Amino acid sequence: MSAKITQKITTFLWFDSRAEEAANHYVSIFGGDSKIVGITHYSASTPGEPGSVMTVDFQLAGQKFTALNGGPQFSFTEAISLSVACDTQEEIDRFWTRLGEGGEEGPCGWLKDKYGLSWQVVPAELPELLGQGAEKSDRVMAAVMGMKKLDLQAMRDA
Repeated sequence: MSAKITQKITTFLWFDSRAEEAANHYVSIFGGDSKIVGITHYSASTPGEPGSVMTVDFQLAGQKFTALNGGPQFSFTEAISLSVACDTQEEIDRFWTRLGEGGEEGPCGWLKDKYGLSWQVVPAELPELLGQGAEKSDRVMAAVMGMKKLDLQAMRDA
């Protein structure tokens, strides 16, 4: 009997050799419904070092991911990012700080973590703020364009 599919699409993240470390780091940040689900290891018939971690299946806030230790051939770029919708400024601050530890801040709520993965830490109400007409949307976007970490109250006040 086959397992029931609960999530049709899973994000696969290619790491050089730190997949398990990264997955544990992300789980510690998101907490709650976040956990390591399973780990597979390279064998003698696979391209990696036998016994070393090949993949780590994990959940962040209930969303499934797989981290692969694939080697140095590929690295992350800003062409793909993970967006974290935050309800409060405190939540924005917490995710911004924790995800950004050892990484690099970017503009408009974007950052790269210490593994090079890009994240967007944004208020959940951003679509609502942008949907209040052209003038309000322009003011909100002008405010966002001048920020690194997003300031929810400044966006509301724009």
